[in-house]
Amino acid sequence: MSTLNTISALREGDPSVFSDIFHEFHKKVYFYVLSKTHSPYIAEETTQITFIKLWNYRAQLDDSELLDKLIFHIAKATFIDLLRKEAVKERFLQQGPPAKTDSEHTLEAIASKELMSRVKQVVEEMPPMRRKVFELSRYEFKTYKEIAEQLSLSVKTVENHMSLALNYLRELLLFLLLLFYLR
Repeated sequence: MSTLNTISALREGDPSVFSDIFHEFHKKVYFYVLSKTHSPYIAEETTQITFIKLWNYRAQLDDSELLDKLIFHIAKATFIDLLRKEAVKERFLQQGPPAKTDSEHTLEAIASKELMSRVKQVVEEMPPMRRKVFELSRYEFKTYKEIAEQLSLSVKTVENHMSLALNYLRELLLFLLLLFYLR
């Protein structure tokens, strides 16, 4: 079948003609793009998209064009487009997350100060012995054994006070964080 008849049959939507074209040019297009890009992924994507475009735009095909010239023109434009998209994607991935603005840093600092202020207030409201155990452990970095000796308590009692204090603070922090993020 001549190029003129092939393009005419393709324009009319003849699937057998398209299948013949696909089988004749599939490997040629793939290896052409692979030789240019050295990327099997780009070569495969380009090949698939080339034939999809050929079928989707068959009604606009010009009978005067050579079929192989037309297919390779579509392939070249497609792989250039894919390379551009890959380059943009790579640049985007290298940039990382967007930098925070000064106002975002300021809001975070304010929220952090509010949170620390609230934690200190809650610690102050704890029963005296629990507060003392918590402060010695978290602010003065003493071990449970050292706290027990200093306050004349058993290590188990110190553990119980810390457990109660930490559980209460966890619940409070969870509540405060929910409030902060729901604003």
